[in-house]
Amino acid sequence: MATGSGYGKTILIGDQFVLRGVPAIVSALPYETEAAVELIDGEGWVLEDNRLEVPGYKAKKQAQQVESINHILEVMKIDVQKTPIKITYGGSLLAGSGVGSSAASCVSLARALNNAFDLGLSIEEINHVGWEGELAYHGIPSGIDNTASTYGGLLVYRVMDGEKSFEQIEVERPFRIVLANSGVTADTSALNGFVLGLKKEDPDLFAKRCRAITEQSLAMREALERYDLDTVGSLMTANHSILIDMGLSHERLIELCDRAQAMGALGAKLTGGGRGGYMLALTPREDVQETVASTFESERIPVIRAIIGAAR
Repeated sequence: MATGSGYGKTILIGDQFVLRGVPAIVSALPYETEAAVELIDGEGWVLEDNRLEVPGYKAKKQAQQVESINHILEVMKIDVQKTPIKITYGGSLLAGSGVGSSAASCVSLARALNNAFDLGLSIEEINHVGWEGELAYHGIPSGIDNTASTYGGLLVYRVMDGEKSFEQIEVERPFRIVLANSGVTADTSALNGFVLGLKKEDPDLFAKRCRAITEQSLAMREALERYDLDTVGSLMTANHSILIDMGLSHERLIELCDRAQAMGALGAKLTGGGRGGYMLALTPREDVQETVASTFESERIPVIRAIIGAAR
């Protein structure tokens, strides 16, 4: 049996606009999806998905998952009719919209297949296979999720003139966050069309908002590098206001963000594509993190506590 893993992620800013040239800041989460691949008798592939999930997530994503796995096998030139396999997913990352669940499954599978068939792929090639697997989930993925899943750390990621690039962001010390799930599973591929519709509806307003988010993202990077978390939190909240105005948030996400800030979070916003999935709250102090997380958990809201910004 061969194994592989991929990190989850959370995006601090720039979520939906990376393909429009806006720089985004993303962090890997200290939680992973793990894939195991073993040779079996028969033909084709079978899947055992043991990931913990937000209720209904795996069923809603099942067709996309099958398409993704088939495409990964095709890209990696693995003929499962000749060499049938069983794929088993597990790990510590909760499967749900907004935390890079699909990317983590793609990257972990790419690594497990690379090990199982001794393909000798580089980390750059693993990242590319992860991007290929994301096509089924996102239409045209920006590459931000699979890059965070593959490399880990805190990154600034940008796509300019079709060229993808990323850099590590160094911070003084790690800091705490809380992610809480809205219970709404978003269709990420449909979100791309929604954003395109906004651009067609009012190109000037869309361009103005992209410029504003670009300025927020660049300011956030500078704030992170000088460890000014108050400014990071303020920028998160200001960015969420823009996303609300664009119709990319959700009433449940807005409620959770407002409540987290009332409990002491420095800032809060949706994370990921939007219109569902997770919200992200910046809670640097341990007591604030615990207050926010435990309050939501008492209401059966799925929560992820994390410390991000650690060196790889």
